[in-house]
Amino acid sequence: MTEQSRGPRKPGKPYRRPQKDPVRMLAFEALRAVDERDAYANLVLPPLLRKAREKEGPEKFDGRDAALATELVYGTLRRQGTYDAVIAACVDRPLREVDPPVLDVLSLGVHQLLGTRIPTHAAVSASVELARVVLGDGRAKFVNAVLRKVARQDLDAWLEQVAPPYDEDPEDHLAVVHSHPRWVVSALWDALGGGRAGIEDLLEADNERPEVTLVARPGRSTADELLGVLGEESALPGRWSPYAVRLSEGGEPGAIDAVREGRAGVQDEGSQLVALALANAPLDGPDKAWLDGCAGPGGKAAMLAGLAAERGAALLASEKQPHRAGLVAKALAGNPGPYQVIAADGTRPPWLPGTFDRVLMDVPCTGLGALRRRPEARWRRRPEDLDGFAPLQRGLLRTALDSVRVGGVVGYATCSPHLAETRAVVDDVLKHYDTGSAELLDARPLLPGVPALGDGPDVQLWPHLHGTDAMYLALIRRTA
Repeated sequence: MTEQSRGPRKPGKPYRRPQKDPVRMLAFEALRAVDERDAYANLVLPPLLRKAREKEGPEKFDGRDAALATELVYGTLRRQGTYDAVIAACVDRPLREVDPPVLDVLSLGVHQLLGTRIPTHAAVSASVELARVVLGDGRAKFVNAVLRKVARQDLDAWLEQVAPPYDEDPEDHLAVVHSHPRWVVSALWDALGGGRAGIEDLLEADNERPEVTLVARPGRSTADELLGVLGEESALPGRWSPYAVRLSEGGEPGAIDAVREGRAGVQDEGSQLVALALANAPLDGPDKAWLDGCAGPGGKAAMLAGLAAERGAALLASEKQPHRAGLVAKALAGNPGPYQVIAADGTRPPWLPGTFDRVLMDVPCTGLGALRRRPEARWRRRPEDLDGFAPLQRGLLRTALDSVRVGGVVGYATCSPHLAETRAVVDDVLKHYDTGSAELLDARPLLPGVPALGDGPDVQLWPHLHGTDAMYLALIRRTA
C-alpha cells in the first residue's frame, strides 16, 4: 500500500511544555534536601518558603500555598513508611531500585491521594506534571502508571492489603499502619507499657501536626502579655506551664514583637515543664548558682536564667559546640540577671566540683520524643545509635552529680522515652556512684496539675497524654 493510498496523515499532537507548580516544586526540593543532605525539614522549609514568596510574589504564592507546601512535606515524611509499602505493591521492582527523586515524586503523589482531600484527578495530574519538570517525560509515564494504581483504593483498603494482621505480628502491623520503624514501635511500647490502645494513641499523636507553643521568658515577658497582643482567636494559654501560650493553626511566631525582641520564644511545653521542675525542686542550703550543662540551643537556659534572676541567682550556660553556644547567648541576651555562656565539654568541665546549687543536664539523645516535629528522624535513627549515646549520657550525668554541692539538685532530662536513654542511664549511674551520696526525688509534685505521670519518682511526658514532646525528667539530690 502506497503512502498516497493510506490517505492524509493526521497531524501529530503538538508537544506541550510542562508547567511548573511552585507549591509542588518547593515540596519536592525540600524532600530532596532531606534525602540527599540529611537536612531537617523544619530548617529547610522556611528559607524555601521565603524564596518562593519573593520569586512568585504574594499574589501567586500566598498563605494557602505555604500551608499546602508545608502539609505536603511534613505529611509525606510522617507517612513515608506507609506510603513506601503502598508504592511497593504497585511497582514491579524492589523500592531500592527506584531512583530516589522518582520515589520522592511518587510519595508526594501518594500523600495527595491518600492523605489529603485533593481530588484524585488533580493529585495525579499535578504529580505527573511535577515529574515531567523534574524527571522528564519518560519517567513521568512511570509515575502516572503507579499513581493510577494507587488511586484505585483509599488508605484503609491499602492498609488492609499491605499491613500484616495485628494478631499475627502486632509490631509490624503497627509499624506499617502508623508509619514508624518496627524497632521504634517496640521501644515506645516498652516505655509506655499497657495494651494496644495506648501505643496506637501514641503513634497517631506522632503523626499529627504539633501546636506551635511560645514561652514568655521570665522577667522579660508574661503569658498575659502575649495573649493580650495575640487575642483569643489567635492564641490560647498553655495547658500546664504558666509561661506557655499556644498559637492557633497558621500563627506565625516571627511576626510577634516579643519573639523578635527575644523576650519570648518558641518552646515546647514539655521543655518548659522540665526547667520549671528543676527550678522549683526543694533545696537544702543556698540557692545562688545554677548550671545548664548542655544548654544548646538555649530554650531551657533562657527560662532558667530568668527564673534564677528572680531569686538573685546566676546561671552558667555551657554548650560544647561553639555555634550552638552562640545560639544560647542570643537566647539569653537581655536577661535581667547575671549569667554567663561558655563553650565547654560537659564531660570535662572547667568548673570545680560542688560549685552549683542546681544543675540541669538535658543530654544528647536519639530524639524519639520529638517525632511530631522532626518526622524524618524516625527513618534516620537506628538501634545501634543508642550504643553511641550511652557513654555520653552516663558521663554527663556523672559530671552533673559531681558539679552540684551536697544538698543541691540535679535534673537529668532527655527528649526520648526510650528506656535505654532514661531510667537505664539514671539507675546505672546511681548504682555505680558513691554509695549513699545521691537520692532520687519525686518529680511529680513539681508538675502541678499535669495528669498521668505514672508511679514516679521520675516523670515521662507523652504527646498523646499531655500534648507535649515525650520529655523525660529525673531529679536527684546530692546527699553526701
